[in-house]
Amino acid sequence: MEKTQFYRTLLAQVDAIIGDETDVTANMANISAILFNSLENVNWAGFYRMVDGQLVLGPFQGQVACIRIDIGRGVCGTAVSEGKLQLVTDVHQFSGHIACDAASNSEIVIPVFNDGKVIGVLDIDSTEYGNFDEQDAIGLQAIVERFQLSLN
Repeated sequence: MEKTQFYRTLLAQVDAIIGDETDVTANMANISAILFNSLENVNWAGFYRMVDGQLVLGPFQGQVACIRIDIGRGVCGTAVSEGKLQLVTDVHQFSGHIACDAASNSEIVIPVFNDGKVIGVLDIDSTEYGNFDEQDAIGLQAIVERFQLSLN
């Protein structure tokens, strides 16, 4: 299936599952499960939440993960400090990369906003180098935007 259509289908699935549900944890958990089970070569998919100025592990699927990440540190912390999506084809070349799982080789992280502030990130790791591209960025950003609608 073409990636554009694949992400349309995923977005429809996310929309059907989170629908009018307002529980943030439940929605994060279901989105994590959908992504983990639908994306290829993914060994981790989930959320980190902003808590007292740090990213703290939220709902996820995959291997054991780092619990706390400082803002500006690693791919997730950089996504928060810059307020923008991070698409990393080789995490081993990313300055300050945090190796929670040595099997991860590429990563995409998308900030989650509410009322103009970053409240967390969606983080997806892959065992394959260059597993994510611009089409993934666009498709996953649309899923994050749909999730953000459930926050209000």
